[in-house]
Amino acid sequence: MGIHFFTGFPGFVATEIMQQLFKEGLTKQVYAVVLPSDLAKAKSKRTFIEGQFEGCEIILFEGDITLPNLGLADEELAVIIPKINVVWHLAAIYDFAVSREEGWKVNVHGTANVNEFASCLKNLERYMYFSSACIAGKRKGTILEMELIRPTAFHNYYEETKFEAELLVDDLKLELPITIIRPSIIYGHSKTGVTQKFDGIYYLLNAVEYFKGKLVIPQLGSKHTLLQMVAVDYVAEASVRLCQLPEAAGETLHITGSQSYTAAQIYQEIVKEMTGKKTFCSFPLGIAKAILEQSTIRKLIHVKSQTVDYLDYEGKFDTKDFDKLIASSEIACCDVMQTLPVLIKFYEENKHLQSYYVKMD
Repeated sequence: MGIHFFTGFPGFVATEIMQQLFKEGLTKQVYAVVLPSDLAKAKSKRTFIEGQFEGCEIILFEGDITLPNLGLADEELAVIIPKINVVWHLAAIYDFAVSREEGWKVNVHGTANVNEFASCLKNLERYMYFSSACIAGKRKGTILEMELIRPTAFHNYYEETKFEAELLVDDLKLELPITIIRPSIIYGHSKTGVTQKFDGIYYLLNAVEYFKGKLVIPQLGSKHTLLQMVAVDYVAEASVRLCQLPEAAGETLHITGSQSYTAAQIYQEIVKEMTGKKTFCSFPLGIAKAILEQSTIRKLIHVKSQTVDYLDYEGKFDTKDFDKLIASSEIACCDVMQTLPVLIKFYEENKHLQSYYVKMD
């Protein structure tokens, strides 16, 4: 499929998708626009990936999606624009605590710039845009893939700005061959446990790590909330498959996992795996959030207060369209419960490294 262009590298999902493209032999050359502050990390990742796939090349361009033309020089644009066949837009601020101003600048304005860039590509075969299941905000009940309904309220500015960004991409579906991906909570590699940072499900591991030395471990998470989560390798395999399917153009698809467990079940299994103990009584989530809003507590436990909102969520993401498109492939979604030991093993081996922890303001 020619040359693939990425935003969001050297991020976790973008890195995994690049490797999957090379693994399947779909391209030998990838372009990536990278923030100046991420350039050193991107070069290191590039060296690692190119070392795994002989003859494959990642060409980095220093830029910024919040700038016109993504911050790329005219001479760079003249060279790369005719060559790009597939755009992968993954760059965003994935932080539930993001301010509205910063979230709007990167997630919304940045996406508008990527849209404009994609519209200039004469040889574009597919524009793969990564949205988020979180755009559903505080909606309840079953949420369909092709629905783009503004919720009555959002939990945070991350949700709001990703919703606004998806609106911009969705508006281009009649003009460009677009596939919108809405992943749920993404965790580490299902076989190696590797992750880039301890967020998402790892906030629960951080909580258990803190409580395991205490007299009792409180129960967190609602027994009525389905916590839909997917491994990063499954997201990459499925997304790469979708970018090859002509019938996926124009679709919005949930990649949220076929296994649905309640937040309470997953938390209890984490506690069992990490401590060999059982939880003791249920801890009111409202109180838990109020406690985590205190900076000193948040930094001590390494859990953001916004995490609590997703332990008592009342929405369920339908995947009928995604399931239909992926049915002919051999890609199988792993069971998060079966994967937990692998994730926890990686966590235990790396929990002493501060580089994995999300900064707590």
